[in-house]
Amino acid sequence: MQNSNAEIIGQVLCDRYQIEKQLGQKTGRRTFLAIDLQTESPVVIKLLIFNNEFIWEDLKLFEREAETLKHLELPAIPRYLDYFEFDLPNLKGFALVQTYIDAPSLEEVVSSGRRFTEGELQEFAASMLDILDYLHSLQPPVIHRDIKPSNILLSNRSGNSIGEVYLVDFGSVQNVAAKDGGTMTVVGTYGYMPMEQFGGKTVPASDLYSLGATLIYTIAGTHPADLPQDDGKIQLPVNNLSKSWRRWVETMTEVSLKKRFPDVIKAKLALDRLGEPEAIVRQKPYGSKIALIKNPDRIEIVIPDRRFPIMWGTAIALSIFFMPIVSITLSVMVAKILGSSLTLFFAYQLVPSLPFIYNFTYYFCGKLHLQIDDNEVKFHKTLFGLKVGRQIPSSPRSKIDKLTYNIHNRTRSKKKISLLLREIVIRAGVREYRIHSSSEAECEWLLAELSEWINLPVSK
Repeated sequence: MQNSNAEIIGQVLCDRYQIEKQLGQKTGRRTFLAIDLQTESPVVIKLLIFNNEFIWEDLKLFEREAETLKHLELPAIPRYLDYFEFDLPNLKGFALVQTYIDAPSLEEVVSSGRRFTEGELQEFAASMLDILDYLHSLQPPVIHRDIKPSNILLSNRSGNSIGEVYLVDFGSVQNVAAKDGGTMTVVGTYGYMPMEQFGGKTVPASDLYSLGATLIYTIAGTHPADLPQDDGKIQLPVNNLSKSWRRWVETMTEVSLKKRFPDVIKAKLALDRLGEPEAIVRQKPYGSKIALIKNPDRIEIVIPDRRFPIMWGTAIALSIFFMPIVSITLSVMVAKILGSSLTLFFAYQLVPSLPFIYNFTYYFCGKLHLQIDDNEVKFHKTLFGLKVGRQIPSSPRSKIDKLTYNIHNRTRSKKKISLLLREIVIRAGVREYRIHSSSEAECEWLLAELSEWINLPVSK
């Protein structure tokens, strides 16, 4: 049974809601503006009509949308009002009633020729992240799965402000706790869906991709599906975007989940950092011996390690008190085998000095290596290119959750000599990777480079 809009307009459902005009249409579903005859206020009513387009999967999504909206309480999301089944002579199905927001969609605004400044787009992104933060923080998390320009409304816009932002149409929403069996149904909109969504797997970061694709649409004025791609990654057009803003948007739309922001919190932290004034110099400090290798795939820091693996005092104590006993024993054994007094003397002199020689050599030639790539964090020591000392296990790059800068004031010896020890700490779960430097300029430089590359602000 196929129903035209002319047959639906003017109908009164549930003896209360009078259909006024159509607002939108999807396969099996239509959205109308209606008047609540009891309150005389406009409402939005979505209809799932039993006709030749109806499929049972649509009913499951429709019921899920109603149940989800019923539990959402955020001004930026339409409020659930009513849900019922209707049965008229020429019209049967289900209806979902929600509050009406009198505002144009982002798609309509952009199509009218409106362009946004970088500051306005960052304000818009922050508002959308606040909405997603609310949805993803629910238990269980709620994933929208269909963020796009036509599902975002803007109101109270001014010349220098994006205004109020609303997210509508929860018809594709997924409750993370729900595990659907049977045939997989892919929902979303081509061009705004991440790759994992095509495979039926959606995570909170999937909504971040859709938001990033929406931002690309507002920047380019063209739907992402119509833009060039490189290995599936949407290519931003060449324009006057700042480097940091471009990189943020590109990170939002990474094809790989490993490269994308993992959650709203990380995306918000990186976005907040874009507005901070550049307080530290990005050039390598004059006289620094630290080597920095950085490209889009990895960042590596090589630092001369001016600390003894075994402290001076320990090495000397071993040489004076303990090693002679060992060396005499070894010398006697060697002399008996080789029958040489010269060998005895050489071994006696050399063996006690080995720890001291190693420490002395490492002090001038040893290096610390920190390497972060798309997959993991690595940290090790080398001497003449060979790994030495205790090696710290590597960690997944995705587990990096904190970057800190610490200054310790330590007092040594009875003369109370005060030393300032500066260190950069990269935390990945329970593991910490520490870089030490006596130079404040070097630490500030490395902090800036690391913070920018891993998209994580410095914690205080």
